[in-house]
Amino acid sequence: MGYIDIHFEKNSVFLVTGGAGFIGSNLCEAILNLGYTVRCLDDLSTGKQENVDLFISNPNYTFIKGDIRNLGTCMDACKGVDFVLNQAAWGSVPRSIEMPLLYEEINIRGTLNMLEAARQNGVKKFVYASSSSVYGDEPNLPKQEGREGNLLSPYALTKKVDEEYAKLYANLYGLDTYGLRYFNVFGRRQDPDGSYAAVIPKFLKQLMNNERCNINGDGKQSRDFTYIENVIEANLKACKAEHSAAGQAFNIAYGGREYLVDIYYELSKSLGKNIEPIFGPDRVGDIRHSNADINKAKALLGYDPEWDFEKGIAAAIEWYRENL
Repeated sequence: MGYIDIHFEKNSVFLVTGGAGFIGSNLCEAILNLGYTVRCLDDLSTGKQENVDLFISNPNYTFIKGDIRNLGTCMDACKGVDFVLNQAAWGSVPRSIEMPLLYEEINIRGTLNMLEAARQNGVKKFVYASSSSVYGDEPNLPKQEGREGNLLSPYALTKKVDEEYAKLYANLYGLDTYGLRYFNVFGRRQDPDGSYAAVIPKFLKQLMNNERCNINGDGKQSRDFTYIENVIEANLKACKAEHSAAGQAFNIAYGGREYLVDIYYELSKSLGKNIEPIFGPDRVGDIRHSNADINKAKALLGYDPEWDFEKGIAAAIEWYRENL
């Protein structure tokens, strides 16, 4: 894997916020497997206790139940920490359209609290989750950093504001910040349930249960689906990045492009199912096409993703078969 040869000082301490979530728990697992100390901060509003229980017996793992909206909690969590991987946020474009005030509180103020706590505690590197949604209605493909359009949702706005604050913290205070614009991450432990569930685990669970799947619009939307191992690599390599790369945001993807309807039929075939989907209305706030230019992350972070869609989806299907 693309990160097993990354080495940090022996006693390095990592704080993973949102560590009980899909991406966060995978980061915790990878860092523990590399032999370093992990603190997980999560309020379990969207993260799961079962993702904490996986590691709670590991002496290098500590769980802090707390909310990033509380500055004191953030300050305590950052004490003695070398690297912050800030994954705590509320996702989902449609949910943000329904709840813009909550998204501002969690995704903007919460991230600002974490930046300030990291600064005051002398954290070496602050790596945070941004999103491909910051590209908005910019029509050109592939998506390239510095060429963004009009934002289409409160969620996208929160991520763009996070990037601006992180840039300020790098420029004003010398805190090394690195924004990772994730493109449609998928893989083990991604939640298939709920009205805001991501499309791949949702399709997989419904197909396994012989249920018809709903596809928003005509299914011709394209996405740069990114397997979780690539995201782990990006986070750890950002922790090793040069100071000169700080204050910037980077596309994190494989650089491919898959159409939703094609993915549906590919999953159906893999599971031996023959169930036609139901096509519904387009989702408000959605970007039609998404495909990443990852050259900047390759050049400045040393990012070199090994998991293409085919390899990743095969691993994901195997995991869901065993765990659903």
